[in-house]
Amino acid sequence: MKRTHVNIRVIYADTDAMGIVYHTNYIKWFEIGRTELLRNGGIVYAEMEAQGYNLPLTEVYCNYLFLARYDQVIVVETELEYIRRASMKFVYTIWDEDREKGLVEGYTVHACTNRLGKIVRIPAFILEKVNEQLQIKF
Repeated sequence: MKRTHVNIRVIYADTDAMGIVYHTNYIKWFEIGRTELLRNGGIVYAEMEAQGYNLPLTEVYCNYLFLARYDQVIVVETELEYIRRASMKFVYTIWDEDREKGLVEGYTVHACTNRLGKIVRIPAFILEKVNEQLQIKF
């Protein structure tokens, strides 16, 4: 399966008074990784929304292994673990810059909904791009 890697420098606003990354920012970085994985696969979230589809978060898990600090460069590694009838699961590892130490491991699950918020099948154009561009069989 195809993975993406996104480098992010921790900014001061992402930390607490001790210069340590505030825990919810890892979830924000999961979103950056997921968005880039989809974009690299030809799925632009804004275009998907324009066609009437959304991927709201239904589940999140985050295991904090080591601290990240202000001005540190981190690497967000993202992979699409599965795609089902109406949901997708992404897995993440956040590494130090040299990818020697895993800082955080986690996953998110997203439902596919229409403009009314009703759960629907993942549309064919997404499935085709996942199969073709991300080389994931479903």
